Amino acid sequence: MRIERDQHGDYVLDAAALAKKLSIPFDDLRRRMRLGLVTSLVEAGEGEDAGLRRLTVRCGAEVWRAVIDADDRIVEEELGGEPALSRLVRRAVRAF
Repeated sequence: MRIERDQHGDYVLDAAALAKKLSIPFDDLRRRMRLGLVTSLVEAGEGEDAGLRRLTVRCGAEVWRAVIDADDRIVEEELGGEPALSRLVRRAVRAF
């Protein structure tokens, strides 16, 4: 995934690539973004991690994280969240 910065220095991610990382359809991601259901966080590294940034994007139970260097290149990436089967079971239990 390519990470860029806008004229204000804010990080900009390609929504189509992010949707693919989160395993959700692009249109669903856009809809969730419009509804304010997608959140993001940027953390600056300190100490031995100085010069690095950690980007976190949350969309429902899915979480994508990347550590980027001073040149905005991804040096570490992880995808997490609740497994789909666990989500289905949890929703089914709530329904009763």
